[in-house]
Amino acid sequence: MCALTATTLLAFDFGLKRIGVAVGNTFLKQAQALTVISAESNQAKFDAIALLLKEWQVTHCVVGLPSHPDGAEHEMTVRCRRFSNQLEGRFGVTTTLVDERYTSAVISAKRGEVIDAQAAALILQQYFDENP
Repeated sequence: MCALTATTLLAFDFGLKRIGVAVGNTFLKQAQALTVISAESNQAKFDAIALLLKEWQVTHCVVGLPSHPDGAEHEMTVRCRRFSNQLEGRFGVTTTLVDERYTSAVISAKRGEVIDAQAAALILQQYFDENP
């Protein structure tokens, strides 16, 4: 008998004010909006992330990587790469960056907490779709 194992992943839609978070696993390959982190300080944000990583027993995270429509990087691209590196360094998780250029076309142009978590779910779903 073969045992099936699933790995749980968290995805992050990083923003300076809010970080949208989604969850999914490699068995179902379906992303679900989870929460939004809107703490004031960076330390409080990373404390909230630490709790989520522990609760969901995550070893792999996905981070949305924004860029201009032509693929050129901008300030938030650099910040998202730094955030991804900080996740790896602080928590020992593997991170994968996923192009998020087209998630904003799917999600309404207005921003808000629910929208941030839905954007994270789209980022994670894109990862699942690209990694069968």
